[in-house]
Amino acid sequence: MSNVQSLERALTILNKLSEYPDGLKISQLTEQLDLSKSTIHRLLTTLGSMNYIAKDAETNKYKLGLQILFLSRNISDSNEIIRAAKPFIEKLSKDINETVHLCIEDRGEIVYIDKIESNHTVRMFSRIGTRGQMYCTAVGKILLSGVTPSYFEEVVEKIDFAPRTPNTITSQGEFRLEIEKVKQQQYALDNIENEEGIRCIAAPIYNHKGEIIASFSVSGPSNRVTMDMIEDTLIDKIKDTSLNISQTLGFTNVN
Repeated sequence: MSNVQSLERALTILNKLSEYPDGLKISQLTEQLDLSKSTIHRLLTTLGSMNYIAKDAETNKYKLGLQILFLSRNISDSNEIIRAAKPFIEKLSKDINETVHLCIEDRGEIVYIDKIESNHTVRMFSRIGTRGQMYCTAVGKILLSGVTPSYFEEVVEKIDFAPRTPNTITSQGEFRLEIEKVKQQQYALDNIENEEGIRCIAAPIYNHKGEIIASFSVSGPSNRVTMDMIEDTLIDKIKDTSLNISQTLGFTNVN
């Protein structure tokens, strides 16, 4: 079935604006999306009339509108994983005062579906609804550790393993060994592999069938989230949190 071109273009605009919280001008959208100014203006007018985008009168930049927030709120409210995980990841974040992310897998990428901020001021690129790579994130490694062998091969073959930091895994062979390690220890590390100065540890969330359906991570500056802290405190805490959330979702098999 062929795509509806105008709908596809409108959604492409929304996706692009989601990458720029401060907004984009029509000229910037024209350049980035390779569409004519008249086409983009027509689509923006329609999206604006339905409150999916908003124009800043001072900067002439277009941003996502409040209708997007309304839709995402309804999705979050109805999402069983978010509801089950929320009290436990809030408690975990409060106990250690670090940021906790909740993620799922979609089309070979991670999607951030919830985020509990710490009291510390730390700039991270993650926002609810944004996507990230699987090979350089702790949550991504966890999620890939639970997929079928055929899907794993499909995803891995598409990864270009671009180095994001000096610590990023940059080969299929090394990554395959990493995933085997994750399966054995039932947690994963992003050891400053995705963002400079940020270290993360992640654990799985299981459903009633024992399938990994989500992952959550503790993230923070490497000078606070040290390897000693991970080994002495965080491994046990995230495993306890993993079990609590999973049991809420009907998981009963304890290894």
